[in-house]
Amino acid sequence: MRNTVESIKTSLEEAIAHREGKKTDIKVYTPAKVDVKKVREKTGLTQEKFAATFGISLGTLRHWERGDRAPHGPGLVLLNAIGKEPEAILRILGSKKRTP
Repeated sequence: MRNTVESIKTSLEEAIAHREGKKTDIKVYTPAKVDVKKVREKTGLTQEKFAATFGISLGTLRHWERGDRAPHGPGLVLLNAIGKEPEAILRILGSKKRTP
């Protein structure tokens, strides 16, 4: 129990130091920004089908494509994955790429 408490205490101290801008060994992963329209176009899906396939509201997708808003968190990670391997992600989800 003591080791667990010490581990938590050390982690919290590192997190506080990181937040204050002090040098720490913390590694932060920041997903790359994406051009949502280009990502969608790689899949060959319409806005409606893309939104339905990936569980994104159509309004949100349209805002992202226009640049009014930017995806963040899990949505940004998913879009990066789709952008890199659209066929693989569609295959995993059981969807088919639309042929132009």
